[in-house]
Amino acid sequence: MQVEGTATEAALAALRDGMTLRGQRTLPARARAIAVPTELPERDPPIRHRLRVPTSWLEIELREGRNRQVRRMTAAVGLPTLRLVRVAVDLMDGQPPLTLAGVPPGASRPVNDDEQRRLEALLQSPQGRISRVRP
Repeated sequence: MQVEGTATEAALAALRDGMTLRGQRTLPARARAIAVPTELPERDPPIRHRLRVPTSWLEIELREGRNRQVRRMTAAVGLPTLRLVRVAVDLMDGQPPLTLAGVPPGASRPVNDDEQRRLEALLQSPQGRISRVRP
């Protein structure tokens, strides 16, 4: 993801440790600064280029997926998200993540038979059941 500003070690540590968003604590995440990706397609519309505002690229791996969580986390550490690129979805079932390699931006693809089996197994497991409690 591309963020506005320069990622400091303190900001990355805050992302790694978890934080309180909308009254709830996030789980710890993996976060690191990365080089500018070269294989990304151009963004349409392009991000406005600002000469005096630096940008950084981060890689963040979450263990949960709340609504707009990545954007809220980076904003909370002073690094608003400019561009977010999802590259994989980890089902956390001990197998490799589902990758989005070869899927163009804005497109989708059907799941294959193995992915379908994994998703169905996840829905059957107690860990895969999601329940929400409203206050």
